[in-house]
Amino acid sequence: MQGRLFSKALVVAGAVAAVLSISVAAQQMQPTPNRQSGEGEGPFDRMVIRGVTVIDGTGAQPRGPMDVVVSQGLIQEVRSVGFPHIPIPERGRPAKGTKEIDGTGMYLMPGFVDAHVHCGGGQANIPEYVYKLWLAHGVTTVRGVPCGGMDWNLQQRDLSAKNQIVAPRIFAYHRPFTGDGWDTSKGMTPDTAREWVRWAKGKGIDGLKLGAFDPEIMAPLLDEAKKQGLGSTAHLDQMGVVRMTARDASRLGLGSMTHYYGLFESLLKDSSIQNFPVDQNYNDEQHRFGQVARLYDKIHPRGSDEWNALIKEWVDAKFIIDPTMTIYSAGRDVMRMRNADWHEKYTAPSLWNFFQPNRVAHGAYWFDWTTEDEVQWKRFYQVWMSFLQDYKNAGGRVITGSDSGFIYQTYGFGYIIELEMLQEAGFHPLEVIRAATLHGAEAMHEPMGKPIEFGIIRPGLKADMILMDQNPLQNLKVLYGTGAVRVNNEKNVPERVGGINFVVKDGIVYDAKKLLADVAAIVEREKRQKPSTSAQQ
Repeated sequence: MQGRLFSKALVVAGAVAAVLSISVAAQQMQPTPNRQSGEGEGPFDRMVIRGVTVIDGTGAQPRGPMDVVVSQGLIQEVRSVGFPHIPIPERGRPAKGTKEIDGTGMYLMPGFVDAHVHCGGGQANIPEYVYKLWLAHGVTTVRGVPCGGMDWNLQQRDLSAKNQIVAPRIFAYHRPFTGDGWDTSKGMTPDTAREWVRWAKGKGIDGLKLGAFDPEIMAPLLDEAKKQGLGSTAHLDQMGVVRMTARDASRLGLGSMTHYYGLFESLLKDSSIQNFPVDQNYNDEQHRFGQVARLYDKIHPRGSDEWNALIKEWVDAKFIIDPTMTIYSAGRDVMRMRNADWHEKYTAPSLWNFFQPNRVAHGAYWFDWTTEDEVQWKRFYQVWMSFLQDYKNAGGRVITGSDSGFIYQTYGFGYIIELEMLQEAGFHPLEVIRAATLHGAEAMHEPMGKPIEFGIIRPGLKADMILMDQNPLQNLKVLYGTGAVRVNNEKNVPERVGGINFVVKDGIVYDAKKLLADVAAIVEREKRQKPSTSAQQ
């Protein structure tokens, strides 16, 4: 009897685990409180940020000093007002605003786009906690894949759009054949695939989050999505990737892929199926996540005709890659991620408990994680990163997502790890910022046939911005809420510097340090109510 129960538990922890946890969480989510007095200022009739250095998101060189004028949530003017290290003359500067921010010595960038999120789960069902962590790390737009249950997600999207809650802008992508009110008894057929897409479009979703559906289902889903002006991204799961690689899906019209699933399988060299051990079991998550890293040397190598042909095909198709490298980064050094600086203060006990090795918790697969497992993941990352670098250099677009809430990845902090990993892959910091801003914005808008409404610092676009007193190009670590360690040269002692100062969404200015203080208070409250079963750090 115990064996049968354990077997059933493993099934839940397998391919459908993430979907089920999100669905249940949507029913159990705590209410998101309305934005209160003191939670953000604005929008203002006229806000002027003065003397700032602008990193505009396009990849262009930083420029400053600049004065940036914002009116009722939109950027109105971006004006050069002088030269570095020379006093700025008052003549020729924009007129005084109803709100003035002295940006002298500070850096201003577009708000970040996290293209792969879940808004909590059974392990962290406090949306306020999740939203404030994102905003505190400069994330002003997220793509939920899904964020939660469909009706709940759409409600949160609308509340955020009206700025009635403290939250990033939300795009709602959902899994086919799910959603409040959909008749699951209809099954999965080509006809019901099209019917679901039209039904979900009527509900108001922005796009599809696909798995590796069989070709006869994937084709109508993607075709109908395109007709309806819906976006599409896919986690081409290992149970279906043998019939639906990333190349297969892109040829059917998939707009973007997330993770690595389907990429390596598109380049297999001496076989058409990964040479799994004979005792492989997908429902054993250490098998699942351990063996996938063994693919790195089973594919056509970097620079081969096959490698280059895949890159060219995807560049020509304007295919977008959202690698979310961060979510698997513990695989190459679990000790580092388990002891990250932020866990003690900012990781909720419920989330921390969910991270612990557990055979029935999705992503908690550290049953007997070995040096060899980590070595294989490090080698896997080297090949994966080289493909992303080559793809970017060929003109392909790589965007940024985090998938936090699993595998020792705390919301917000996990997103900044993604930026660091792109730099590790070879991206210049300006290319990293472009991936996180302009290219992310394009990924959200292009399926709808719309020009971008945010993503670069330009007049006429939404005032989604990050303002900080450290140079993120010099060290991306200053973007972490915990900052970076640097020696104070005058005192010759280490100190923490950085963390974002202000994040602006729709012209509303949030104090990022206060957002983090709110998060710390939520964590402390949960610790008092339900202490962690494992010591943090």
